[in-house]
Amino acid sequence: MNDDATPAGSGPGNNTPDFDAMTRDIAEVPAVEVIVTVAVNLMSAAAVKLGLTEDGDAHKDLDEARKLVHALAGLLDAGVTEISSFHAAPLRDGLKSLQLAFREASLVPDEPGQGPGEKYTGPVFG
Repeated sequence: MNDDATPAGSGPGNNTPDFDAMTRDIAEVPAVEVIVTVAVNLMSAAAVKLGLTEDGDAHKDLDEARKLVHALAGLLDAGVTEISSFHAAPLRDGLKSLQLAFREASLVPDEPGQGPGEKYTGPVFG
């Protein structure tokens, strides 16, 4: 504790996060928003790892992309009953696009049903 009345770590210029405020913010966010936000973040990261951004192949890493697409498929499989079809449909479309992009980017494509996330979605064909 320092000499003044300000608790350690909470003064001006200190970059310590205010966990109480963050907890209050999270408490106000509906679950659907959290699920959709996580899904969009996974999609964005997968797109980067698939080389689908302006930088193209600079960040391409199919091993990392596989993990991200698989995690996205698992999240959607588990969460689709909790979110409306209004939210689920575009997420499913995005997932399928990523799965197809993965198949196209692979030098040796996985057998149908063995690609990333296909455990949850079933085989993806072009």
